[in-house]
Amino acid sequence: MPTGSKSADPQSPEPDSIDSATSSAVSSDHKASSGNETVSEWVVTVDTVFPNDANPLGSLFGGRALQLMDVNAAVACARFCRSVVVTASTEPIDFRNPIYVGEIIEVKSRVAWTGETSMIVRCEVHGENPLSGERRLCTVGHMNFVAIDDAGQPVKVPRLRIETELERRHWETGKRVRDDIDRRRQRKAYEPS
Repeated sequence: MPTGSKSADPQSPEPDSIDSATSSAVSSDHKASSGNETVSEWVVTVDTVFPNDANPLGSLFGGRALQLMDVNAAVACARFCRSVVVTASTEPIDFRNPIYVGEIIEVKSRVAWTGETSMIVRCEVHGENPLSGERRLCTVGHMNFVAIDDAGQPVKVPRLRIETELERRHWETGKRVRDDIDRRRQRKAYEPS
């Protein structure tokens, strides 16, 4: 994790710039429908950074932050779809600010976008000085999960209920993340050299 600069607006959890046309309505593939929509509540995990979680600079290992994000996001998905879920991918995650030994790390996640069997989860990570109460955004990341059955096969997930403007913005961001995943898969980036 970086040890230097702070983000321009550490209280703003929304790094994505969304034009008014995009944020004014949910995309056409998620029009309001009656029934069978599920709300995704924020799942919050709070922990303390100990020396064994830190690099030689005294800040939290990025891998430890990713582990906490993955577990927190999996809980958000399981609560949303009430199925077993697996991580399909983690999308690019940029660390903005460090979280130091002795500080509090807060990870919060919620399902932001749903497809047939997959869910894009928004994860926000904050660091907090326990003495001063100063909070700073460390990162916002997105993870892709798939719901599976007992045989390990994908199963349908509920449609996500979107009620607020913030939820609409998160939906649009999640849709863009999903589109990026699809483009990457079409490039066949995973074929051996």
